[in-house]
Amino acid sequence: MTTVAILGAGVIGAGWAARFALMGRDVRVCDPNPDAARIVGAVMDRARASLPALYDVALPAPGRITFHDTLPDAVAGADWIQESLPERLEMKRRLFQAVQAVCAPGAIIASSTSGFTPTELQGGATRPGQIIVAHPFNPVYLIPVVELVGSAATPSETLDRAADMLTAIGMSPLRIGAEIPAHIADRLLESVWREALWLVRDGIATTAQIDDAIRLGFGLRWAQMGLFETYRIAGGAGGMAHFLEQFGPALAWPWSRLTDVPEMDADLIATIAA
Repeated sequence: MTTVAILGAGVIGAGWAARFALMGRDVRVCDPNPDAARIVGAVMDRARASLPALYDVALPAPGRITFHDTLPDAVAGADWIQESLPERLEMKRRLFQAVQAVCAPGAIIASSTSGFTPTELQGGATRPGQIIVAHPFNPVYLIPVVELVGSAATPSETLDRAADMLTAIGMSPLRIGAEIPAHIADRLLESVWREALWLVRDGIATTAQIDDAIRLGFGLRWAQMGLFETYRIAGGAGGMAHFLEQFGPALAWPWSRLTDVPEMDADLIATIAA
């Protein structure tokens, strides 16, 4: 049975604790915040009320959640160590150095970072390949996707094992082939967010109108088929190639503040259509 250590019990860390525990894993939480137990308890209550509704079979018996004052108590013997500290690189690096001094060499050390790459996180580490990125989305106990990223120092077997462990708790690991700041999803969100801020700033739309445009419009499609599949269907019988050929030139029109776009040449069209 997998034993999990959660380092940092804020919103993300508590969400990880709830996901692992409700999927039958024993969880050890380490956070100096005196409110940590209350925060995790409140998230667990919400998770118990919602996560089972996603499944048509009973969940396993929940694992135990325990709270630990020291790092060695939390990580000794743990198979999966999830770091969810604030986005401060030096803080994370110091924590990883302390963790590697007491954890099992075969344990997976995963960071919830939304911005840093594995190579950045591994700076100063005793065993760089042991540290990976496993970036979730809030609430972790409901949203399944988790961006899984390694560096050149990460053995492929480590990422394989990480993907298997995440799949076993109901997550959908999205294994990213190369390092890039902010990974995939947050880069996409940042683009939409930036455009939304311009629309509000320029007096074109209210925040409510923008939210309605997403949740009552294309957001409904995106929840079922994503972006590329939506446009592939919009291309009709010609599929994605027809769509790109017809609407690709519109990317150069001033519809967006984000006008730095790739040239839609035949090779790119063929690659995307394939």
